[in-house]
Amino acid sequence: MAGADGDDSLYPIAVLIDELRNEDVQLRLNSIKKLSTIALALGVERTRTELLPFLTDTIYDEDEVLLALAEQLGNFTMLTLVMPTLRQAAEDKSWRVRYMVADKFSELQKAVGPEITKNDLVPAFQNLLKDCEAEVRAAAANKVKEFCENLPEDSREQIIMTHILPCVKELVSDTNQHVKSALASVIMGLSTILGKDNTIEHLLPLFLAQLKDECPEVRLNIISNLDCVNEVIGIRQLSQSLLPAIVELAEDAKWRVRLAIIEYMPLLAGQLGVEFFDEKLNTLCMAWLIDHVYAIREAATCNLMKLVEKFGAEWAQNTIVPKVLGMANDPNYLHRMTTLFCLKLYWLLFFENTFVACGQDITTKQMLPVVLKMSNDQVANVRFNVAKSLQKIGPVLDSNALQAEVKPVLEKLATDTDMDVKYFAQEAISGKVFHLLSLCKKTLNDVSRILHVRYLCINELCSSLLFTVLALA
Repeated sequence: MAGADGDDSLYPIAVLIDELRNEDVQLRLNSIKKLSTIALALGVERTRTELLPFLTDTIYDEDEVLLALAEQLGNFTMLTLVMPTLRQAAEDKSWRVRYMVADKFSELQKAVGPEITKNDLVPAFQNLLKDCEAEVRAAAANKVKEFCENLPEDSREQIIMTHILPCVKELVSDTNQHVKSALASVIMGLSTILGKDNTIEHLLPLFLAQLKDECPEVRLNIISNLDCVNEVIGIRQLSQSLLPAIVELAEDAKWRVRLAIIEYMPLLAGQLGVEFFDEKLNTLCMAWLIDHVYAIREAATCNLMKLVEKFGAEWAQNTIVPKVLGMANDPNYLHRMTTLFCLKLYWLLFFENTFVACGQDITTKQMLPVVLKMSNDQVANVRFNVAKSLQKIGPVLDSNALQAEVKPVLEKLATDTDMDVKYFAQEAISGKVFHLLSLCKKTLNDVSRILHVRYLCINELCSSLLFTVLALA
């Protein structure tokens, strides 16, 4: 081409042609990375009439070259450079090219500006959201919120409602869980863009559908972003719309579904606040403690401790502790054991955090008497868990309570007819707490003995001095 008319300005294209026809893939990749520089040197008109036609013919190259070409599109800032190639790249037979277009779509959108976005990029984005490859749909779904935010403000709502939302509705029920998860991570953000009325009418049904999705990650992404919706429609509307679905899932016949909701509860409670939680969800959390599946009871116990961390010691003392202690009298021994499991975690939480003083007061006055009473339980499993609990309680109690109340009970359990009860009681007695208590007692006795000897010596010395003084007088 350069040789035909002697125009030195065409030399870069001639070099590009030679390199793109080279058998070495790496050389072709390197040439693609020079496109922005070459386009800048040629100018808009010659780029449109000479460079882009050549790229159109070259777009059927190897995947690696096409991938690099798609990445370069984000650097073209004028319509004449972007749109012809972009249209073909967005419909390219290689899904990797289409994926890169979807992944770079926000950059392209910002580069070309609002008018071109409205006229040219919206249809391309729709096609990517409907792509036959799940990877491309997931990449595009992940850009939904950002794409909508960058739409022209005067036509944003109309474009979203007419062109984007229908595609989003289809993605909510996509067959691929990665697509649904990508959408769930950003869809809640549309509520701040569309406002209260559109959110209630059009978005809440989609949120509900994803909240009931079989994929745990989809449900988690929805619950993790409830605060976005809360800011727009308010906690009352949110609770009326979504909470019934959460409660329904929490009571699902499949225990794994119930388990998934339990795992989300601390996050949900933190977003909704303590007052709303106590009114709507507290009863549900306590009900999980007496579930017939052990995994649910275990998860519910851990859930309570996470809630205590969020809402504090005073909330725990007033709201949780009385209900947990009440389960100590439950006819079902499994529920009585859950009381001990909760208390053990509670003591561990307070001992490791800054609530030690408060934890010690609650433990000594409210919890310890209940645990000591349970040492007489008819079920051996309960009794040996009492022994294990008393071993955990040691660091929270003072020495007087340990010596006068805890140790006698452990000594009694150490003579139990059940081998497991006897073992755990003996292990608790020989544990660090009671070992340190014994050392302290021995040390105090030694100190007392030494002081007594010193007292006798001083007393004898004083007597001798007194007799000496009297003799001298």
